[in-house]
Amino acid sequence: MGMIFRAKANKALDRAEDPRETLDYSYQKQLELLQKVRRGVADVATSRKRLELQLNQLQSQSSKLEDQGRKALALGREDLAREALSRRAALQQQVTDLETQHATLQGEEEKLTLAAQRLQAKVDAFRTKKETIKATYTAAQAQTRIGEAFSGISEEMGDVGLAIQRAEDKTAQLQARAGAIDELLASGALDDQSGMHKDDIQAELDRLSGGTDVELELQRMKAELAGGSSGGQQAIEGGSGQPQSQQQPQDTPRFDKQ
Repeated sequence: MGMIFRAKANKALDRAEDPRETLDYSYQKQLELLQKVRRGVADVATSRKRLELQLNQLQSQSSKLEDQGRKALALGREDLAREALSRRAALQQQVTDLETQHATLQGEEEKLTLAAQRLQAKVDAFRTKKETIKATYTAAQAQTRIGEAFSGISEEMGDVGLAIQRAEDKTAQLQARAGAIDELLASGALDDQSGMHKDDIQAELDRLSGGTDVELELQRMKAELAGGSSGGQQAIEGGSGQPQSQQQPQDTPRFDKQ
């Protein structure tokens, strides 16, 4: 059960993971580490500077005690000169210890400074690589989405493709049903309740009778044209054969004599 849960959780995380966000997060962590290293360099440098100030103070006191010992010896106070030199020797031991610590801190500071410089270079290189990877990932993601859209395997285009397929299937089903009903009506297997549908025998008889009517009408029109042409010719010939005496004289103007 634990393995199954971890496998499912890993799959869910893989789907939710965005490599660009992961790279940005890694870059942010590197910047935080670089900031810590820089703060470490600053702290070591501060400690080194504090030791330098202490060394300067001890060296000043040591010089002062040495001067006091000379003056006391010049005045014949050997006891005071011995005391001053004893104190100076104690200060010298402290100066030696501080110088050792100063050298150690200086070495640590140099190491941290070099580490900070190297880390800075790595962070800069990682930032450049990060931006390159992000740009490449974005381009590949866009190219994949375009390819899925063209091929129809994306979720959105898949829904559109299914809708088109369903519409085509329904259209083909309706066309097949309409064709089947027409065939059944034509064969007489189904009755046309509207009374407007004719069977194939009646349709053929109507077609033949329609052709006969056309032929009869054509013959009648030819006969009328033939009869009309002969009557007109006879009228023309009869009009030209009348004697001139039978023609009506034209009226002539009459003039009254005054």
